[in-house]
Amino acid sequence: MAVNTFFPTDYQLHLFHEGSFFQGHQLFGAHIYRDSDKVYTRFCVWAPRALEVRLAGDFNNWNGKGYELQKVNDEGIWILIMDQNLEGCLYKYEIITEKGEVIKKADPYAFYSELRPNTASIVYSLDGYKWQDEQWMNQRKKRNFLSEPSVIYEVHLGSWLKKQDEEFLSYKELATELLPYVLEHGFTHIELLPLVEHPLDASWGYQGTGYYSVTSRYGKPEDFMYFVDQCHQQGIGVILDWVPGHFCKDAHGLYQFDGSHVYSYSHVRDRENPVWGTANFDLGKAEVQSFLISNAFFWMQYYHIDGFRMDAVANIIYWPNADGKSENPYGIEFLKKLNKEIHEYDPSFLVIGEDSTDFPRVTTPVCYGGLGFDYKWNMGWMNDMLEYMETPPYSRSKVHSNVSFSLLYAFSENFMLPFSHDEVVHGKKSLLDKMPGDYWEKFAQLRLLLGYMYAHPGKKLLFMGFELGQFSEWKDKEQLDWNLLEYDMHQKMNVYVKELTKFYKRSKPLFELDHLQDGFEWIDVDNHHQSIFSFIRKGKKVEESLIIICNFTGVGYENYRIGVPSPGEYREIFNNDYEIFGGAGWMNKKKIISKEEPFHGRGYSVEVTIPPFGFLIIRPVKKRKERKGNGKEKVRSHAIGRRERKQT
Repeated sequence: MAVNTFFPTDYQLHLFHEGSFFQGHQLFGAHIYRDSDKVYTRFCVWAPRALEVRLAGDFNNWNGKGYELQKVNDEGIWILIMDQNLEGCLYKYEIITEKGEVIKKADPYAFYSELRPNTASIVYSLDGYKWQDEQWMNQRKKRNFLSEPSVIYEVHLGSWLKKQDEEFLSYKELATELLPYVLEHGFTHIELLPLVEHPLDASWGYQGTGYYSVTSRYGKPEDFMYFVDQCHQQGIGVILDWVPGHFCKDAHGLYQFDGSHVYSYSHVRDRENPVWGTANFDLGKAEVQSFLISNAFFWMQYYHIDGFRMDAVANIIYWPNADGKSENPYGIEFLKKLNKEIHEYDPSFLVIGEDSTDFPRVTTPVCYGGLGFDYKWNMGWMNDMLEYMETPPYSRSKVHSNVSFSLLYAFSENFMLPFSHDEVVHGKKSLLDKMPGDYWEKFAQLRLLLGYMYAHPGKKLLFMGFELGQFSEWKDKEQLDWNLLEYDMHQKMNVYVKELTKFYKRSKPLFELDHLQDGFEWIDVDNHHQSIFSFIRKGKKVEESLIIICNFTGVGYENYRIGVPSPGEYREIFNNDYEIFGGAGWMNKKKIISKEEPFHGRGYSVEVTIPPFGFLIIRPVKKRKERKGNGKEKVRSHAIGRRERKQT
């Protein structure tokens, strides 16, 4: 095989500079080639403004003289083919800028990097891992995420659990520890904070330097492949937090890579993020588009990732320093192009946008004029609900619309409801500690908030620790407060989360029509005096409808009347006040008989017991043959049994 065979083709170069080369990871970076008894290592990099590019590493005492790369086109692609196997070697590019400065840069396309604080790239092959997730990958192609239950567990791998010496768990150790926990709690997906290589632990991965290099903090690339593989084999999806808008400015990274702002906007106002200390990708530059879209394909192909949560979409749609008022046409077109290419490559791959703006048609397909995301984080719902819950219960009547407002736009996009890491850090308090009142009231209101979240249209995302009832906000340098499970109320909160999630997953009306107005109907949205809301969630089968009642004050009611859609008997099937959840035991044990007394604009009504800070669900009693094998009563029956034994 001739060495020239390893050079890029004219077509590859054309596509890259056109912004249409989406397999850049197969050309750029360091690659090992074998030809009979010979082994070659090829290095390829884009540095358009460099006067010279040399290769420096531990194989040449970090002296690039004599290891010059050849410039293969006028647009600045450089290549070096060495007739030796450099797998495992450390390296950087030694770039001579137009000003004559010599700078050393990590490889933008490196597959593996040194453990921080060291910053060199490592020649590494990603071939050889034997995936065992074929069944998951095939089933994923047939699934309809919109009509399925989804409860996503957002995780920072460095602080979920630590070893006794405070060191990180490895990817393999996390597979052993984290996955059974996720299964036990019923979560459908894990969402991982960014795992691109990054120099600073405290950035949580949001300020990356190695977009093709899974961070070495937790192990080797094949170890992360094992983690994802195990997730899939156990029925857990993996979503990766991905940051295509901005990047780290550390000296060894992408910033001024060849002495010029080759990856970022040329104008300071567009380029700089003063708050984050990062630089914005020039999303209008064709080669940057090739770099980022190739990166998306890379995670899909090599690591079998199921989806991206795309960070800071508002910073892409609008110019970063224009106060969210000036649209960035380059960013908008990039998002359309990215999502179009991803979904053409794999329609089952999920792209979720963290977008805090009211930009229209975010989740509309590109072919219909939208941005092409599958889901948008409902930041408005999140902010409104947290403001409402942090308001003292006796004053919630003044902010009544915070609860109802989201339903005015809930079906304008495909929404995901997030209580993410951003809401429980930097002095914002944990979810539990945001709740006003005494110890018992805090737990009762958190159970209520979670119940309302699970009953509200939209998929669910929650940050690790909520299920323990953490009092402290997220401490990213420490593990979760696992010792809390030694305390009764925290243990009961954990039981509540498990049972609520199980109930949600087996209750089709809570997820089948999430994205359609047909799946939701208010019963009473106007009771601001008592701060009680009631509504109906509907599935594809009308007879499976559920009635949800939420009481956002500490006053309970034994004979609270609400209108119901049909006559007959009703039964309570879920209640957040069961004693096994830490509640006081206010419940509706007996059948609830409707009366032909018009109420809430309906011909029939029922009277129910509503606990203080209560979240309860009732449904029509089905005929015996329809109820056979129905497991929806298990939680209620078990709860009553516990209560009755306690009383005798």
